[in-house]
Amino acid sequence: MTMEYTTSHDSTTARFEVDDRVRVRRFRIVVVDVLASTSEASPSSPRPELVPGRVWESTLDRCSIGAHPCNDLALPQPTVSRFHCEVIVGPKGFQVVDCKSQNGTVLDGVRVQSAFLRHGSILRLGQVVLRFELLEVSNALALSSRTEVGKIVGRSQAMRSFFAFIEVAARRDSNVLLYGETGTGKTTAAEAIHQESKRRGKPFLVVDCGAVSTHLIDDELFGHEKDAFTGATKARKGVFEAAEGGTVFLDEIGELPKELQSKLLRVLENREVRRLGSNESRKVNVRVIAATLRDLRADQNAGRFRADLYQRLAVLQATIPPLRERPDDIPVLVNRFLHHMSAESRARDHLTSPEILARLMSAQWPGNVRELGNHIECCVAFGGFQPILPEFSVAGREALSHNGVDSSRPFEEEQARAHRRFLEEYLNSLMDRHEGNVTRAAEEAGLARGYLHRLLKKVGRSCE
Repeated sequence: MTMEYTTSHDSTTARFEVDDRVRVRRFRIVVVDVLASTSEASPSSPRPELVPGRVWESTLDRCSIGAHPCNDLALPQPTVSRFHCEVIVGPKGFQVVDCKSQNGTVLDGVRVQSAFLRHGSILRLGQVVLRFELLEVSNALALSSRTEVGKIVGRSQAMRSFFAFIEVAARRDSNVLLYGETGTGKTTAAEAIHQESKRRGKPFLVVDCGAVSTHLIDDELFGHEKDAFTGATKARKGVFEAAEGGTVFLDEIGELPKELQSKLLRVLENREVRRLGSNESRKVNVRVIAATLRDLRADQNAGRFRADLYQRLAVLQATIPPLRERPDDIPVLVNRFLHHMSAESRARDHLTSPEILARLMSAQWPGNVRELGNHIECCVAFGGFQPILPEFSVAGREALSHNGVDSSRPFEEEQARAHRRFLEEYLNSLMDRHEGNVTRAAEEAGLARGYLHRLLKKVGRSCE
């Protein structure tokens, strides 16, 4: 889509596409004042970063602000949190988002968690006062010409922008941090970066830091020597050794226990690991991609995540767009799911009809692509009838009654029962076919290994 650019201070011109590039309205932030604290008996000379009149101008579509020097706009002042807030240019305009700072973010006199900015808005971060100003020029951000990278598909501007990030990340060997809500496809994105990089052909190993128990994750990451602990009958490599030459993907890195964060930091700094029970360090050659749905900047402010580890991980970072922000991608995703499921033509025709696609595109999908895929799979299992949405129609209920559903029971109760039966039948068949091997089963089903573990636990199925 191409929009005419204007030079007015209208926030609707914040972001638009021209000639396969995204044009993002440029903005600047001006240091207005640093208020004197009542505890300051004799204020010292202000640091250069805090001198009133200092100006910072954007070059991308966001700006992180805080006391830590790795912020785009660093404000080293005691009342400003390490990562205080972020300004984001989105399709709806300019937004400031507080990173759970200690003293909060105040916009035009009102403390906010998230709010839209206007030209001339005044921000107060602790004792620092800033002014937000729109400029009459724009920055050009890259869009990929591709609509499919690895196993990820998308034609929206948001996904083509993310594909451009994948292409950049694949050309470099830096560590990567991916943000994304549950179900956005963080594992799939990490694998796409690996497959596009020079490390393709080498191992791509995944550790779900939220699924592995705390007392086992040390061994999972770093390995152990024989007799290192009771039951250690032979030496075992951790993932950093096993992935030599390849990529280690640390999913849900925000769940990593604090005591292990220092060990991981040493691996990233020195490129060597030490197995449990050993005094010898072993050199490793791996790239690390980490992902999380948590705001690690807020976790640093709260002391839950090490700032030095964050800097090592977030050399390159990006956010995977949630599905609700790219509804135009839903038709192509539905077609992809139906193809992989080898759905019958009757189900395919119905689930890709304009009426059904419109309903799918209007849903919020809090579980994102994963939820959409599970939902389509459930519809196919029941014969390809109407999607199970809150406004599910009487006709749809009657159609499902021919597929073993008891329409005499309350709708929500029967929907939950039918979905659980589907999960049990599908997962039992899947695991039996792969003789209980979760890795192979997850690969065939197109699910993240950690998510498959959680589904199996939900239906009471034990696995290796």
